Amino acid sequence: MDQEVNYQEKKEDPSLKLFVVLSKAYRSISDRVKDDIQTHGLNPTEFGVLELLYHQGDQPLQKIGEKILLASGSITYVVDKLEKKGYLNRKACPKDRRITYASISEEGISLLNQIFPTHWQQIEEITDGLSQEEKETAAKLLKRLGKYADQLEG
Repeated sequence: MDQEVNYQEKKEDPSLKLFVVLSKAYRSISDRVKDDIQTHGLNPTEFGVLELLYHQGDQPLQKIGEKILLASGSITYVVDKLEKKGYLNRKACPKDRRITYASISEEGISLLNQIFPTHWQQIEEITDGLSQEEKETAAKLLKRLGKYADQLEG
């Protein structure tokens, strides 16, 4: 009987509930976005790399993983695929030959110019379940939660 009460307490725990709700919401949202991105011949990781380069300019390969949460071993694979598709180029750093930059190509810019307006519209549609104020509050709270979780690691 004690285990049943303990299980019920855990089931009603706000921390556990928040985790489950966040996980389900993330999955629902990312599945919708993933489906849209794949219609353009990209996977979400490839799109993330191109979007980063499109909005922030050339990036050292080593930094891309940190910025889009990609394991360092996967960066070369994704960059190779995008380079073969003609969407980005590698550039050697003139000051340090050990550093290689990824740079979005004209073809990559053209693709994102085509994709981004509908991508943005889809994200707005997905998040229309919240008011503008609720979106801002949720973003602040989730950012704070993420920073706190990051601090626990190290």
